[in-house]
Amino acid sequence: MQGHRVSMGKITGFLEIERHDRKYEPVADRLKNFNEFVIPLSEKDTRDQAARCMNCGIPYCHGTGSTAPGTPGCPVNNQIPDFNDLVYQGNWEEASRNLHSTNNFPEFTGRICPAPCEASCTLNIDDNPVTIKTIECAIVDRAWDNGWLKPEIAAEKTGKKVAVIGSGPAGLAAAQQLARAGHEVHVYEKFAKAGGLLRYGIPDFKMEKGIIDRRVQQMEAEGVTFHYGKAVGGSTPGAIDPQELAKQYDAVALTGGAEAPRDLPIPGRDLSGIHFAMDFLPQQNRRVSGEPLNGAADILAGGKHVVVIGGGDTGSDCIGTSFRQGAKSVTQLEIMPAPPEHENKGVTWPNWPLKMRTSSSQAEGAVREYAVLTTKFEGKDGKVSKLHCVKVDDKFKPLPGTEFTLDAELVLLAMGFVHPVHEGLLKTLGVELDQRGNVRASLQDYQTSRAKIFSAGDMRRGQSLVVWAIREGRQCARSIDSFLMGKTDLPG
Repeated sequence: MQGHRVSMGKITGFLEIERHDRKYEPVADRLKNFNEFVIPLSEKDTRDQAARCMNCGIPYCHGTGSTAPGTPGCPVNNQIPDFNDLVYQGNWEEASRNLHSTNNFPEFTGRICPAPCEASCTLNIDDNPVTIKTIECAIVDRAWDNGWLKPEIAAEKTGKKVAVIGSGPAGLAAAQQLARAGHEVHVYEKFAKAGGLLRYGIPDFKMEKGIIDRRVQQMEAEGVTFHYGKAVGGSTPGAIDPQELAKQYDAVALTGGAEAPRDLPIPGRDLSGIHFAMDFLPQQNRRVSGEPLNGAADILAGGKHVVVIGGGDTGSDCIGTSFRQGAKSVTQLEIMPAPPEHENKGVTWPNWPLKMRTSSSQAEGAVREYAVLTTKFEGKDGKVSKLHCVKVDDKFKPLPGTEFTLDAELVLLAMGFVHPVHEGLLKTLGVELDQRGNVRASLQDYQTSRAKIFSAGDMRRGQSLVVWAIREGRQCARSIDSFLMGKTDLPG
């Protein structure tokens, strides 16, 4: 483990300093706009929190390097004890170098990662983990503020050309790593701007989009060329033929995400006012950034009773957006039973525990209902007005006598994504899919069934976290570099 210091700066810090994390602006204030509302800690507070890192024997926060679901710790294997120590010592620039050695975009994960590292922290055995995510965000924000994140331009060009299709976190990570290895990299993005779900799915109140823009500028300075409004495959006017693209490039990375949403095919589904979350959320992000909606009808929550079906992060984003648009009420339905308030540490630690969590958006006034199945939509004049629901048991079987109705003038379906869209790009290329409908490519080399075509991120693994997309993008870039050059110096 070369480069790992044996001793931490303050090995008794965890005994002397209480856990103290970032606070939020009050609900009434933050609902007035779509700005970020997390209040950073002061420099002294951040250094004190870093001092709580306890030089434990096995820092599970690093992650194990495994890609198995539920693996404890950080998917990109951030060297968390090291950067905590550097922050405690006040060596912020070296902390930034350390952090960026494993993670291309810590400003994304420092805002929107659920922080499996903190769940696996040794101090989480008594619910007081180090505030790793907050420290990570403080390091990278300070690095940007101080101008430390200069473009890293490859000293030598390889003469090889790589196309990256899709500019979400997996595509961006792959493109940046490949450019730094000296390849000519072209990113094709069907929308007007880069970022994928970071740009169009995650609301501005969780991550303002200038954070993506400055990273894109860095990548452009490193030699990455972005092609916007360029769909690859499909029948939209101006779409690029994927077969032609494959001929023009030495390697192609498919990083298009998992965009096919899970539907709710029950009676009344065709009523107006029922929309997928990913028809609703991107509209608001485009409004905030001044990007046109291109003739799409407005989906707005103002003055309406809103029901969000689905209890995950996308559902939370729908709640926060609905409240900021002026919803009369927001109810969130989840088919799973309510999780326990606290986990059994002896059973779960250091793995990610199933327990009751309340997102900042849910705390803004949503009513949450668990173990609820929606059986039909009712409407008036072709518009949705009510949901018919029933409570279910742990096998999702309806419980007789528990039927109820909910008023709803806007219903948002946030039940996740089943797999990437197959029509167009994937069918034209003829790449093999796995049994879940994702692109088949192994974790050893990220190669698809077609020569020189690779895949990473949600398109390969199914819907997942931004931090997993970054890891896969980095590893895919390493595999492509090795494929093109016969060897690679890129980190895994």
